[in-house]
Amino acid sequence: MSHDDDLGRRSLLDLFREEAQTQTRVLSGGLLALEHTPDDASQLEACMRAAHSLKGAARIVGLQDGVDIAHVMEECFVAAQRGTLVLSGAHIDELLRGADLLLRAGNDDPAAALTRAEVDAFVTRLTAYDATEATATNEAHRTHADIAAGSPWGDTYAAPEEPDEDATMRAALAILGVEVAKLPVSLSDDAAPAVQNLAAEAPAAEPSFAPTPEPAPLRPSSPDVPRDTPLNVHGPRDPERMLRVRSDNLDRLLSLSGESLVESRWLKPFAESLLRVKRTHRDAARALDTCFESLAERLDPQALAALDAVRQTLGTMQHLLATRIDELDRFDRRSSHLAQQLYDEALQCRMRPFGDATHAYPRIVRDLARSLGKRVRFSIVGESTQIDRDILDMLDAPLGHLLRNALDHGVETPEQRLADGKPAEATLTLEARHSAGKLLISVSDDGAGVDLDAVRAAVVKRQLADPETAARLSDHELLDFLLLPGFSMRTEVTDVSGRGVGLDAVHEMVKAVRGTVRIATEPGRGTRFVLQLPLTLSVIRSLLAEVGGEAYAFPLAHVRRTLELARGDINMLEGQQHFAFDGRPVGLVTAHQLLDTEAPAEVRANVPVVVIGDDRGTYGVAVDRFLGERMLVVQPLDSRLGKVKDIAAGALMENGEAVLIVDVDDLLRSVDKLVRGGQLDKVQRAQGVAARTRKHVLVVEDSLTVRELERKLLEKRGYTVTVAVDGMDGWNALRSTHFDLVVTDIDMPRMDGIELVTLIKRDTLLKTVPVMIVSYKDRDEDRRRGLDAGADYYLAKGSFHDEALLDAVHDLIGEAHT
Repeated sequence: MSHDDDLGRRSLLDLFREEAQTQTRVLSGGLLALEHTPDDASQLEACMRAAHSLKGAARIVGLQDGVDIAHVMEECFVAAQRGTLVLSGAHIDELLRGADLLLRAGNDDPAAALTRAEVDAFVTRLTAYDATEATATNEAHRTHADIAAGSPWGDTYAAPEEPDEDATMRAALAILGVEVAKLPVSLSDDAAPAVQNLAAEAPAAEPSFAPTPEPAPLRPSSPDVPRDTPLNVHGPRDPERMLRVRSDNLDRLLSLSGESLVESRWLKPFAESLLRVKRTHRDAARALDTCFESLAERLDPQALAALDAVRQTLGTMQHLLATRIDELDRFDRRSSHLAQQLYDEALQCRMRPFGDATHAYPRIVRDLARSLGKRVRFSIVGESTQIDRDILDMLDAPLGHLLRNALDHGVETPEQRLADGKPAEATLTLEARHSAGKLLISVSDDGAGVDLDAVRAAVVKRQLADPETAARLSDHELLDFLLLPGFSMRTEVTDVSGRGVGLDAVHEMVKAVRGTVRIATEPGRGTRFVLQLPLTLSVIRSLLAEVGGEAYAFPLAHVRRTLELARGDINMLEGQQHFAFDGRPVGLVTAHQLLDTEAPAEVRANVPVVVIGDDRGTYGVAVDRFLGERMLVVQPLDSRLGKVKDIAAGALMENGEAVLIVDVDDLLRSVDKLVRGGQLDKVQRAQGVAARTRKHVLVVEDSLTVRELERKLLEKRGYTVTVAVDGMDGWNALRSTHFDLVVTDIDMPRMDGIELVTLIKRDTLLKTVPVMIVSYKDRDEDRRRGLDAGADYYLAKGSFHDEALLDAVHDLIGEAHT
């Protein structure tokens, strides 16, 4: 086989795999429905058509294993349609295995490839289910040639040989640009549906001037379609078909559509400026008319004629300008409307129906329930609910965990349900819907519910709470323990549960998209898990705040409240500013320090504060002023920037201005780091003029005790203090912030004090900053070494006391305020 033929065959295999994915999905759904209603004519017809199409598709690409599997499945469905076979649970099990085998039929991976022995075993089992014992014994030894010629379920429909199979095959595959004359495959009537499906999805081939054989009519797969109906290879495409598009392409499309929307809105102010030009033009024309009237008696006829010609030209220009403004106004409305439509459609491209992610769940639930000896009727509600594709991709594993949890922990065995007065078949429901601007996904069952006493005992056993505390926990608080990592109600690990990772994975996914999990249970009546998620990750509702003259967006999912805080309500607690919030003190930080922006000169009576975080960590962030709420389309930052500290993404506002969206989780980590290092600025300093004139001291010390002692002494005297844990940390701080004095130790990891002093004194911008060494080393050679490096003062820790340090600082830089 030539290289081109090999490429053509691989292209066909790719198309067959796409076809197999689609048709086995139809088979699985139909078989699960037939398990409850075996005589459902519409489901039998759908399954028969799917098997028939797969048989033809497998024959086209030369997959004899696929042909044999699909053929025996098709005959089983035809027998059920004719009433000569009633599909039992055993039939359903085997037919579902057949759907799995068909998915593997076109697999290129040798490790997952289908073997002939598996095909033989499947065909033997399926053909033997409805036969007598003797027939079953004989059928086990039948060859596949025999199977192709007959069936234990009676005669199936068959079509006469087509007049020109090879010509038909070449015509169908010529669309793919494949030179099929060399491929060792043949095409029969069974290939018709597959040819139609594969050809519809094939890429357009290069134009050829060679004559193409006219395709012979193919027999349709349904007896209801007239036999002489021609196959329309180039027929209309299915409007519901799915296309594969790279996610970054969609992101760029959304970004460009957002920019086009912003650009279209510049037309309106431009049109308004032309209206001002028109008014000025009108005033000029009136002034000229007045001039003409006043000079009419003084000028000769020739001058008056020239002046009148100017008047006429000006009037013509005014009329032309009015016409063009009207045209521009219409163009503005059309372009704005089209840009808005483009933007809405691009945004909609990110949305997919919930049903796209649920195809596998009915089969998973059915197989797992049977393995556990339970009977479950599973239903999916809201399959058409639109969900952001990124959220939909993230939902697969969490929903699988919730369904397995419901089957293993919630649903009882049929015997137990009957003993409790319930139907033997349990009900399990997966639902998706929109509510109040949120996406709600719930998994509910009518099982036994959660044993709260058992949960309370497990909490105590795992030492997550003492017995007294556990006894006081509410039902809601107890249920929250189910979401903790490693927490499980199973005493032993099975292949279904027991490791405590399922609900933890659900909680982590929900938290990652800024959602919540709610659990409700009623003993003996069932349990309900509700995931409350944002509708989309592409659009977020945000609070806009001005910080240092720039707009920043705080996602409302993380904003607990906004306040106008009086400065008198700000208190000091353990060296940090706090304010009362919900009856407890909450730390106050400045957005200027976190986002590295300049503070305004004016001092306002009240401080605008955004309260962010949750019960595990809440802070108030002081900003300059609030700008209101906005719906923002998230624009990912360029990957070349890497992770920008405290910033998640960007967005464009309606006026075209860019706004940065704050990464609240990252911001909280930055606050924690500043709190641990004792480096938090005060709101008064960040927003007041006097604060900017306070002297700033950098304390570089690896000992926490000494570092905190020096910091408190200097802050008590009125200096602003920043601390660094070693020389390298101090050097990085010096290059980003202005300091009036550096106080440093000598012995420190990564970079010692002597190296730090040397770097400072060699730097042209920093060499004028005074440096004081405070060290336990008080030998003359140590003192000389420090002073030779450039230190301005050397103080031994062994002999220094509070006033000695403060006096030395005062000698070097003076009072804390100027």
